[in-house]
Amino acid sequence: MSKKEFLVERGKRKEERDYSAASASADTVYRSNHHFSFLISHYSLKGISYFVAAVLTGVLSSGCSFKAHTYGGSADVLPEAPDYADSTQWYVTQRGGVADIFYVISTETGDYPLADGTLCHYADTHRDSLRLPMRGEMVGVDTLLSGRLNFFSPYYRQCSLQTFSNDSLTETRMPVAVDDVRSAFAYYLIHLNPQRPFVLAGFSQGAEIMLQLLREMDDKTFSRLIAAYAIGVNVPQPSGADTCRILPARGADDTGVTICYNSVRDTTCALWPGRSAMAINPVNWHTDAQPATLITEPSPLLPVTEQKRDTMTVALDPASRLLLVRGFTATDYVLPLIGKEGNYHTREIWLYRDQLRDNIQLRSRKFKK
Repeated sequence: MSKKEFLVERGKRKEERDYSAASASADTVYRSNHHFSFLISHYSLKGISYFVAAVLTGVLSSGCSFKAHTYGGSADVLPEAPDYADSTQWYVTQRGGVADIFYVISTETGDYPLADGTLCHYADTHRDSLRLPMRGEMVGVDTLLSGRLNFFSPYYRQCSLQTFSNDSLTETRMPVAVDDVRSAFAYYLIHLNPQRPFVLAGFSQGAEIMLQLLREMDDKTFSRLIAAYAIGVNVPQPSGADTCRILPARGADDTGVTICYNSVRDTTCALWPGRSAMAINPVNWHTDAQPATLITEPSPLLPVTEQKRDTMTVALDPASRLLLVRGFTATDYVLPLIGKEGNYHTREIWLYRDQLRDNIQLRSRKFKK
C-alpha cells in the first residue's frame, strides 16, 4: 500500500506540504540504488540530521508548538507530542501478512537550536526535516527484514545522539521517548493489530525502548509475541517479572525469546559498559564460540555492484558476550560522537540482513505451528 493510499484509507490529513518533495527525493535515491545505501546507513542518516539541523534552523524553529517539560529536576523544551490516531505519525507497509513487525528506530536526531537559541534534545515528529532521516531508517529496515510480514514503525520524540554521551542525560531524557513508543504500541494493539502475532524489533535507542515494552507486556499480548530482536544494546540481567518476559534465544527457531548481539573487532572495542545478560550469533544462531563464515558487502554507503564482498569470520565470545568479527574492511562505519574504532554498531543490521530476514520468517513459521 502506498503512503497516499494509506492516508486516504484512514481518512487522515495529508503530510505537511514540503514532506512530499523530500519523501519523493528519498524514494528516488532508494530506487536508483536498490540496495538503499542512503536509507539504511545509520552513519549517513546521522550525518543528514546534523546537516539539516545546521542549515535549516529557520524551518526548525518556527510553526510548531514547543513547551517546557521537567524530568528528574531538569527542564527541557519538548516538541508537540505525536498523536498515534494520526496516520502521519506512522510508517506502515501492509502486505496482507499473517504477522507483523513492530519496529522502533534508532537515533536519527541531533541537538538543534530553536528560534530563541535554546537547544532541543528530542525529535520533532511533525517537522519534515527531522522526519526524513527517521523515515529513511524505517523504509530501509522494512525493505531488508520484513519479507512477507506487515511492518509498523511509529515516529517518536527520540533523544538526540548527544544525550548518550552522558549517563545522567540518558536517564533524564529517555522517559519522553519511552512514553511516546509506549503510547504507540498501545494504539497499535487496539486499532492496528488486535489479533495477529507480531515480532518486536528495535535498534540502539529503539532496542532499549523495545525492551521496556517487553517488560511491561501483559500475558495475553506476550502470547502473541513471535520473538524480540534487541539489536545493538546490552540486555540487563532480568530480575523479578522480567524473567518471564526477557528470555534468551538458544537457537534459530525458538519463539517468545529475545535476540541480542553487539559486533566488534575485539573485546576492547565495546561501545557499552558491562556485559549483556544474553547474546547469540546471528550467522549460525549459536550461543557458544562456534565460528561462522559471513560473506557479504561491508558497506551500505556504496552500491553493492561496486563493492568486493568481505569474507568474515563471526564468533561469539562467551566471556564478554560480544560478537567478534574478523575480516571486515570498510572504513566508513564509526558512529559520530559516541562511536569507537573497531565497534561495528552502525553495521548491526546491514551485515546480517539476510540472516535476520530469514530468521524472522523461520521463527514466524515455527510460531504458527
